[in-house]
Amino acid sequence: MHNNVEQKSSSLQKSKSEIKRELQKLQLLGKQLVELSEKQLINFPISNTLKDAIVAAKIMKHGALNRQLKYIGNLMPNEDEMSIRKALGKSQQSNQGEVNDYPMLEEWRDRLLKNDHVLLNELALRFDCLERQHIAQLIRNEKKEKIQNKPSKSAKLLLQYLIDLQKGSGTI
Repeated sequence: MHNNVEQKSSSLQKSKSEIKRELQKLQLLGKQLVELSEKQLINFPISNTLKDAIVAAKIMKHGALNRQLKYIGNLMPNEDEMSIRKALGKSQQSNQGEVNDYPMLEEWRDRLLKNDHVLLNELALRFDCLERQHIAQLIRNEKKEKIQNKPSKSAKLLLQYLIDLQKGSGTI
């Protein structure tokens, strides 16, 4: 009977390799948190100590970054891993949604640069805060840049304006 109890307690204890694998998983999770923007980190269910360590890691390079990631990995067992993973999943989904919207926004930009007034009217109906004069100015500037063989700064600004419009309204 004594041997049975010893076998059960030893099977409940984790091996060093198992513990090391778990810590590596937590360190990878910490690395994913470091890759987030500070704005995204605000709403994450993490302690201030971990948040400070993550913010500090953002400016580090090479060896210092590796040491900081290990430190973050050591802080992770004190955190609610499931809540962090859930919040990280939501953050990645919203970012993926934004990335998927860009081709449509780029198409809108290209059509606007070709003076597509029908699209401009549709966008004005869809987005209450659309500024027609601002769009018209960006289109005029783009044409001047093209004539002068300058980089297409206004086309980029128009795309950014469309992205901001879409984000502000929450729809496409």
